[in-house]
Amino acid sequence: MRRERGPYRYRRMQMLEGLAPDAYRPKGKAHGPVLCPQCGALFRKGRWQWAAAPAGAAKHRCPACVRAAEDAPAGYVSLKGGFFAAHREEVLGRVRNCEAAERSRHPLERVIAIARTPGGALVTTTSVHLARRVGHALVNAFKGELSQSYNRGENLLRVAWRREA
Repeated sequence: MRRERGPYRYRRMQMLEGLAPDAYRPKGKAHGPVLCPQCGALFRKGRWQWAAAPAGAAKHRCPACVRAAEDAPAGYVSLKGGFFAAHREEVLGRVRNCEAAERSRHPLERVIAIARTPGGALVTTTSVHLARRVGHALVNAFKGELSQSYNRGENLLRVAWRREA
């Protein structure tokens, strides 16, 4: 038996124990290929992917399309500050680039909406992973302050990015 060492053992156990079931993920796996009629993603071999659908594939909406239709985001990214007001299109372009890169590999990672708020914008995502990645990409590209708040019970991540001037 291999023994785990260092801080990774505790973190791994904490992650495994803290997994909250996602109401938008199917409880079981399909026995054949499933095509999402809305976005064209294909569920095959245990995961959603971008691929051509075989003939006779069942049709069912993917979890990301269901989340978007019900307007039930898993991630919120708040963008604020003087820098954001001055460079709005550049920052939102970075958000869109992050989504495109993530969505090309993982069909369930999507931005639901980008809404204007007083003094900033609010980006809603279909997964906590995309919200976290967008926040880190903004800090890497533009610096600023980043805070994250994860609610395990609801499988919800709130990310706040702010940069003044």
